[in-house]
Amino acid sequence: MRAGFEVLASDGAARRGRLRLAHGTVETPVFMPVGTYGTVKAMLPEELAALGAEIVLGNTFHLMLRPGADIVALHKHGLHGFMGWPRPILTDSGGFQVFSLAALRKIDETGVRFRSPVDGALIHMRPEDAMDVQRALQSDIAMVFDDCTAYPATHAQARESMERSMRWAARSHAHYHRDEPPGSLFAIVQGGMYEDLRAASIEALGRHDWPGWAIGGLAVGEPEEERLRMLDYVVPRLPADRPRYLMGVGYPQDIVAAVLRGVDMFDCVMPTRHARNGHLFTSGGVINIRNAAHERDTGPIDAQCSCSTCRQYSRAYLRHLDRCNEILGVRLATYHNLHFYLELMRRIRAAIEAGRLAELAREIQARPKRAAGPVA
Repeated sequence: MRAGFEVLASDGAARRGRLRLAHGTVETPVFMPVGTYGTVKAMLPEELAALGAEIVLGNTFHLMLRPGADIVALHKHGLHGFMGWPRPILTDSGGFQVFSLAALRKIDETGVRFRSPVDGALIHMRPEDAMDVQRALQSDIAMVFDDCTAYPATHAQARESMERSMRWAARSHAHYHRDEPPGSLFAIVQGGMYEDLRAASIEALGRHDWPGWAIGGLAVGEPEEERLRMLDYVVPRLPADRPRYLMGVGYPQDIVAAVLRGVDMFDCVMPTRHARNGHLFTSGGVINIRNAAHERDTGPIDAQCSCSTCRQYSRAYLRHLDRCNEILGVRLATYHNLHFYLELMRRIRAAIEAGRLAELAREIQARPKRAAGPVA
């Protein structure tokens, strides 16, 4: 089923939309919890559903290595059946993971050769291979295989990378659509921090019909002002009737800044990874539950939060679980952080409908991004 998208309301450049996919409907702007290996760490699928998650992200690269796309494909509905998640799934192409291997990879026109981080085996991954894996996973949304441009990069380096990504996008499109696909293939705009290269990327991608467009090559270490400058340039040039996906972002402040500019979809490991490291999101900013200040605190993580962790457990208890390396501590912290992110997106959608997004954005952006204070 090809993705269908409609804009239901707007507030400036921000859009409140609805994305229809083979396995259900997704309200946008949306945050997609990351399930790298076919699981959102520490969470049951039914817990994610109860939190209001409508779509999760799976990782093509890691699932290709373990357990292998052939094993996932044995299950009814592919990755949906494998991980017990009946709702929509987006799979990334593996381009960013290959990019992250740095010295372990070698890129040429055919694709990428790299040593498996699992067993050291030499693997040659082409755009066609990434499409085959994603078709086997039966994700609702697949992503083209791209060459993620590093930061910093010279204009010549960014151009070479972008042009390679555009050739790979054309190959991805042809291979994914060689017969009836299980989902929809999204494009990825590249070009580093250069406006002319981003424009060339959009022009090249425009030769094909894409049901959705992603903005890649951001959240790779660039300063915030550079990311926002690129969003200001790129987003207005994307098709207004298609969803726009900013890959790998990020903090709540970064999400609302992108929504203000017209972005509809987000993913990031931040809420789950932060939870495992004792960093919890609250209405007052991020706290570090490992700080000694919480040792005798009988209050909840966030008095304004309605999640079950905050309703039932104290900061003192969460700190105790963390110090004892108890699995329950990670589960409770992850549940809270995901609730925070999904509730944030609900508030953003409501604010767009009410024409009050700027007011909510000021509130969110006034919070500190990182936890402060000593750890004991």
